[in-house]
Amino acid sequence: MNCVLIDACGWAALVDAELNIDISMSKIIGKPRYLLLEKVKQELESLSKQRKGLLLDLLDKKSELIKAPMGLRHTDQMLLELSRENGWPVLTIDRRLKERLINTGGSYIEITSKNVLRLIQN
Repeated sequence: MNCVLIDACGWAALVDAELNIDISMSKIIGKPRYLLLEKVKQELESLSKQRKGLLLDLLDKKSELIKAPMGLRHTDQMLLELSRENGWPVLTIDRRLKERLINTGGSYIEITSKNVLRLIQN
């Protein structure tokens, strides 16, 4: 089974695009296992205080909470390391993170302007 790392902005964009995550993901990578860093969950919980409708209950049901790699503090660095080490794509719309992922041998899934998911691999 393929794994997908969820980034906070990627989840928010997915919700905004009103995409069914299971159907959309199955079109590009099959049935994935969704992985959520504790730090990303904290970011989303903080964001939900200012913005409603993030479907955090759905994310909790669908994802598996994982710990950060040892010695890393910044969320993007954690996502980069896990993606590179394991070959897991990151669901994100963050331009800088996407560039860093490609430059370090990682991959990502983005939401296009037509509200479809697209896998980008190095």
